[in-house]
Amino acid sequence: MTKKIGDVILDVNNISLRFGGVKALTDISFNVREHEVRAIIGPNGAGKSSMLNCINGVYTPQEGSITFRGQKFDHMNSRQVAEMGIARTFQNLALFKGMSVIDNIMSGRNLKIKSNLLMQALRVGPAQREEEAAVGQLPYGLQKRVDLGRALAMEPQVLLLDEPMAGMNLEEKQDMCRFILDVNDEFGTTVVLIEHDMGVVMDISDRVVVLDYGKKIGDGTPDEVRNNEEVISAYLGTSH
Repeated sequence: MTKKIGDVILDVNNISLRFGGVKALTDISFNVREHEVRAIIGPNGAGKSSMLNCINGVYTPQEGSITFRGQKFDHMNSRQVAEMGIARTFQNLALFKGMSVIDNIMSGRNLKIKSNLLMQALRVGPAQREEEAAVGQLPYGLQKRVDLGRALAMEPQVLLLDEPMAGMNLEEKQDMCRFILDVNDEFGTTVVLIEHDMGVVMDISDRVVVLDYGKKIGDGTPDEVRNNEEVISAYLGTSH
C-alpha cells in the first residue's frame, strides 16, 4: 500500500543563524509534510544539528521564521515546542544512566504509553526485562532505542531524530530503521531525520534536503538528490 503523505505541517522559511561572525545557516527554506520521513543530510559542519536546534527552540535564528500547523513563529522556546507536539533526540545520549528504562522514558513526560510498539522496541527478549534494567548497563544500541522511546512517550506529532544510528552496527541499524518506519506508520508520526548513512537515508526517506556550509544545495526525492550534480560533488562523491 502506498503511504499517504499529507499537507505541509512544518515550514522553515529563510532561516539564517550566526554565532558572532560565523554563519551557521544562510537563508534556509524547506517544508515537511504530515506523515513523511524527511531527511536532512550534509557533511560534518553543514549546519544540520543547528537546523534542528532552530526548529525545537534551542537556538533563535537572527532571520527567518518557522510555521507549524499554520502558526508562524519568529522564535520558540523548548517548552512551547514540546507543548505543540515536537519531540527531539540528540546525537549524544543524555540518558539517566542509573535509572531504569521505564523511568527514563517517563522522564520525558508522564503520559500513558498508548501502544506496545514502544516497549517492543526496547526489548531483546521478554525474559531479559530490559525495561527494568538500569540504562547504563544496556548495550549502546539499546540505549539509543531508549532515547527514541523517551521522545515517543511525549506522543509527538513531529519527531526530530539527530543521528539515531550513530555508532551502531549493521544489525542495530536495521532494527532502528524498522522501529522508525513502524512509528511513522502505526502512530502516524512525522519524522525529520539527520543521518550520515546514505543507505539508510535513501531507503527510508520520502524526501531529502541537503546542506553544505550552512546553505541548501539540494531538495527532493532520494532519486532526485542522488542524481543532483552539486550534491554528488559536495557530499556523496563520484562513486555514488
